[in-house]
Amino acid sequence: MKIDVRTLGLAHLHTVEHTVRVHAVGSAHDVPIGARVIAPTMPLSSSDRSQRPPQVLPEDFMDLLSIQAASAPVPPEFRAIANGMSTAIQGPSTAPGSAVLDLDGLEVAPWTAEIPHLESVRVELIDPAGRVVDAAEYRVGFRRVEIVGRDLLVNRQRVLIQGVNRHDADPRTGRVISRQRMREELSLLKRFNVNAIRTSHYPNDPYLLDLCDEFGFYVVDEADVEGHAFASTIADDPRYLGPIVERVKRMVLRDRNHPSIITWSLGNETGYGAAHDAAAAWVRRVDPTRPVQYEGAVAADWHAGHAASDILCPMYPSFAALEAYARDPRADRPFITCEYAYSQGNSTGGLAHYWELFETLPGLQGGFIWEFTDHALDPDGDGRYRYGGDFGDFPNDGPTLLNGVVFADLTPKPALYEARGIFSPIRLVSDATDALAGLVRVRNRRSFADLSDLVLTARVDTRSGPVALTELTAQITAGSEQSIRLPDEVVRALHDPHALALTITVVLGHDTPWGPAGTELSAHQVVLPRVPALDARATRGGKPALVTEEGALSHPLLMTPPKLLLWRALTDNDASFALDNRFVRSGFFRLVPADVIIATANEAADVEIVYHTAFGDTVVHRSTITALDEGDYLIDEQVALPEGTRDGLRVGVQFTLDEGFASAEWTGLGPWENYPDRKASALLARWSAQVDELATPYIKPQENGTRGGIDELMVTGSAGRVEIASSAPMSATITRHQIGDLERTAHWWELPQSQLTHVVLDIAHRGVGTAMLGADTHPTHRLTGDTYTWQWRLKLTASSKRTRS
Repeated sequence: MKIDVRTLGLAHLHTVEHTVRVHAVGSAHDVPIGARVIAPTMPLSSSDRSQRPPQVLPEDFMDLLSIQAASAPVPPEFRAIANGMSTAIQGPSTAPGSAVLDLDGLEVAPWTAEIPHLESVRVELIDPAGRVVDAAEYRVGFRRVEIVGRDLLVNRQRVLIQGVNRHDADPRTGRVISRQRMREELSLLKRFNVNAIRTSHYPNDPYLLDLCDEFGFYVVDEADVEGHAFASTIADDPRYLGPIVERVKRMVLRDRNHPSIITWSLGNETGYGAAHDAAAAWVRRVDPTRPVQYEGAVAADWHAGHAASDILCPMYPSFAALEAYARDPRADRPFITCEYAYSQGNSTGGLAHYWELFETLPGLQGGFIWEFTDHALDPDGDGRYRYGGDFGDFPNDGPTLLNGVVFADLTPKPALYEARGIFSPIRLVSDATDALAGLVRVRNRRSFADLSDLVLTARVDTRSGPVALTELTAQITAGSEQSIRLPDEVVRALHDPHALALTITVVLGHDTPWGPAGTELSAHQVVLPRVPALDARATRGGKPALVTEEGALSHPLLMTPPKLLLWRALTDNDASFALDNRFVRSGFFRLVPADVIIATANEAADVEIVYHTAFGDTVVHRSTITALDEGDYLIDEQVALPEGTRDGLRVGVQFTLDEGFASAEWTGLGPWENYPDRKASALLARWSAQVDELATPYIKPQENGTRGGIDELMVTGSAGRVEIASSAPMSATITRHQIGDLERTAHWWELPQSQLTHVVLDIAHRGVGTAMLGADTHPTHRLTGDTYTWQWRLKLTASSKRTRS
């Protein structure tokens, strides 16, 4: 440890009687303060020739300067003056008014984000009488950061960067952030297993860095150098050389004692030029203990920009680009994306696929999600959040800054729950066969800490709810795996035909500065083979359903009958420039019935409806409807889309229930909203919620509230009960809001209120992706087919009160 103390008011003294006392790691050390030294000069030759002058210096002594510089052996005749020559040329080792203490071989626990051990260092200024006239106290951590090959190492261990980009943003106070808000933000991030922060795009309040030291975060400290629209002109303009280097310098000098800071960033989107190379060179000389990074240096070429970036830190890489870089023999730096998983609106699809690549391909070490919080403002404190353009501001960015994984009030969005599971301290690496045999294998994903601070609990989720809750014992060191024997009661429950999954929950075992004991950090599942909720063989033998001349079911509980739906309220990603109106071009936002053919067989009514889309293409929807009992229908569906359909948003049916429905229960993924490319952390179980709680209130309304993997659904209330079962898992949305209202309304709080319940059941639903800025939905989660078939059962039971009325 090196402690460099600078004093004020002593640097001019030729004799300094004050001293510095340092209390660190259990001991005290007195250190002298450097005095002002008159710079030595070469002696003048004497003009006095009256007597022979003595020889003071050895012959050719000036050669000593280059001999020492060349690290050549010092001749014997020069050894007596070698040290003096060095001092004369280089100056004193301690600057005037300063004290330097070097401590080696300390017995001290290292700092990491997992175990953020801090030591107190107290520095005192002692006057000649021995009195303490000034003092300062710091909390410091000891850790080593280095790059070896393609790996960023902390304390010689490879770490994964599970980070977010953080801006100063508060809905009531704007860019003025209270200490309480900072603590709430970082506590939330720790509880969701985030371990890194990029201070986009300026150094943060030192108090926040103090919290990062205490709580445990890896920090990329970013200089306040932001060019954006002028990025192509600033970096090589000599007028900006000084200001750019100055801003980087101020950041490093202010923040360099924080152990949480593991890399310096030279700024954001300011092009790349000589100013960045100069700033990087200055940083490396002043602080060789940390790498330097800068996205602009690598933006155009991932194999260039070494002068300004030790880390490959691009923005919004595609999946294909990550795979290509990992295989490229030219790759020579750690890959840590400074921005990815753009989260505007209903977004952050594909996060699990990113992490599959990060955890399996060489050289990839994670990155920083864009971004942490929505930048919405609520100046009146009434919950009516506003964004660009709502204050008469023009030009503006509209809803662009509504791109956080939490809402402006720090309420987590479903995207943050997805990240929580992916960033978890553990992974389950065994399958259903192992679970049924009584074993579950757990991997500790941490780099330094074991799992002794955590409690793992097991349960079996079934169609009727959780059973067999028990605590597991897991002594697993960092980076290793262990097979755990499941209790007999758990194994018995897993063999029940109604069992869905073995669920392992991770909670804090003791209080921490950021969360009390019992705080849930993640939950994981081993999913069992599922027996379909709907067995078509057991439901045959009915009669043709009665349908209207439009081919629709009619029932007192149905305000509108089930009908084909191919559209969702466009998300910000769906409507992005990059997708070039792909979904609007499909015309699926409008389906106009052109022909209805109804045929009755022995057991079913066959209904074929031919639709014309908004632009005249033909869609054919065939339904075979069997009445099993009063209000109980078995429905076989087939949808034929226009030939050549390459992508779509959904394929399903929608119906609207009358007023009087308040609650929903389902067997499927939950409890939070999930989509095909954002469901890795959702859990298969029996869930329940109020209908009004199922929506996700994105400030700019759009598609929301869908849950996938559902094969049983029940909606209940004073009006009655609606039961749905399917032979294959479906996605379901139960909502108060119509698609048209979502698309027409600018703010969630402006949506028209309704007590009707709209139910959408999809056999296929597109992922949400991140196409607004970055990768679109992965092809495996796009709708590329043109024919879809499925089967479901609808049972409508009106309440006795409603029946009497």
